[in-house]
Amino acid sequence: MTNNTTETKMLLAVDCIIFGFDGENLKILLIKRGFEPEKDKWSLMGGFIKANESLDEAANKILLQLTGLNGVYLEQLYAFGDPARDPDERIVSVAYFALIDIHKYETQLSDRYHAEWFLVNEMPGLVFDHGQMVEIAKQKIRYKAALHPLLFELLPRKFTIPQLQSLYEGVYNTKIDNRNFIRKLTSTGLLIKLEEKDKSNSKKGAFYFKLDKKKYKAKFQAFLNFIPNPENLIS
Repeated sequence: MTNNTTETKMLLAVDCIIFGFDGENLKILLIKRGFEPEKDKWSLMGGFIKANESLDEAANKILLQLTGLNGVYLEQLYAFGDPARDPDERIVSVAYFALIDIHKYETQLSDRYHAEWFLVNEMPGLVFDHGQMVEIAKQKIRYKAALHPLLFELLPRKFTIPQLQSLYEGVYNTKIDNRNFIRKLTSTGLLIKLEEKDKSNSKKGAFYFKLDKKKYKAKFQAFLNFIPNPENLIS
């Protein structure tokens, strides 16, 4: 083993990119940074990893502190280690992204961090390389959503077709033809139509659906039928 006494010491942190869907729009949860540098500017929720914590434990702890959430979809994204990413110290950050249904958890957000939801396409400038983290997370989600029922983590157990279409349009930042979307969605056989309707937007209402997870596992590539330009997505 080599002598490491002359090596540069560095800190290890995790940052959580929290995406939510409110039934109409895809949003991201940001906080006001409470200390220098970049105090009072918008930031992702993050923190340093303690000696007795794993990366996943630290990320889950941060998510719990901000949202009061346990058992949320949380996935490790990428490590960010540019030497100049923080002007004060040498810090490597491992980013995670989380997906939640906003309406399930909107009353649990901690006031301590002044957390606010922003439309993903209208979020303010972020500190350090947090904007880059968000862009890489968006690309990763687009890729994975083409192969797995990932976006259903953002939906309630029962949802309408218009809600599902709005979600996909928000994630892929594109307009999807309504009739084509419904036709291809129906052809997958992956959704179970319920008797109940959502009449909040019209007297006629829209039927609720839920995902048939057993069928999805058997024919997961059916979702590629209505993903916009999946060949352009990156892993």
